[in-house]
Amino acid sequence: MEIIDLMPEYEKTYFCCLEEWSDDMKDAGDHKACWYGKMKEQGLRVKMARNEEGNIVGMIQYVPVEKSFAEGNDLHVVLCIWVHGHKQGVGNFQKKGIGSELLQAAEEDSRQMGKKGLVVWGLVLPFFMRASWFKKHGYKVVDKDGMQRLLWKPFTPDAVPPVFIKQKKKPEKIDGKVAVTLFINGWCPAMNIAFERTKRAVEEFKDHIQLTEYGTLDKDMQREWGLTDAVIIDGRKIRMGPPLSYEKIRRKVEKRVKKLS
Repeated sequence: MEIIDLMPEYEKTYFCCLEEWSDDMKDAGDHKACWYGKMKEQGLRVKMARNEEGNIVGMIQYVPVEKSFAEGNDLHVVLCIWVHGHKQGVGNFQKKGIGSELLQAAEEDSRQMGKKGLVVWGLVLPFFMRASWFKKHGYKVVDKDGMQRLLWKPFTPDAVPPVFIKQKKKPEKIDGKVAVTLFINGWCPAMNIAFERTKRAVEEFKDHIQLTEYGTLDKDMQREWGLTDAVIIDGRKIRMGPPLSYEKIRRKVEKRVKKLS
């Protein structure tokens, strides 16, 4: 196993988070590729784990905190770390220490670049991006937002703890219409899938829908709303990760439309 930087021949694999075999990825659009095209010139770093057969089996991506969902200075923020864990494709490579190797590589890279610490986010529930896993690797919680935890590992004594950018306002309801508000950043295919499926679902009911979209690559937009990726239907967020099926999203929209009459 070796840890390498993202190379052009692996970009397609990176854009779909190592799941080229997944039919769900067909709904993700080109948002990740567009996001990458902009962010690779703004400090995005990507490390990948390649096995002896030449397959990419894990990845970690991180950005300067100034380009992330958190407030801080002179830090890197991990957007996600993922080791392929499905039977399909290259197979399940989890629980082999690959995630730890990727995290260590990001730490070493960040130190060499002069960053004062590495920041991660985690969930209190025992699945993707578990906060408990990061704690075992020496990360400490510095902020909370619902089920999410913001954790960090400072490298220097003068490092200042980061904080989440929290939601500040909610979309307004609209008389006689179902208000569907979408926020998209582009970095996460799962979020992009939810975004695209919702757009497709509301098209059927467009005469009854007020659709508003916000791109959150701009940090000022993130600060204004306190959101990076979200699907909000009449003031209620729907789950984005793992994304709901198109049919479930459509039923949620249809249910709200029926309440108009």
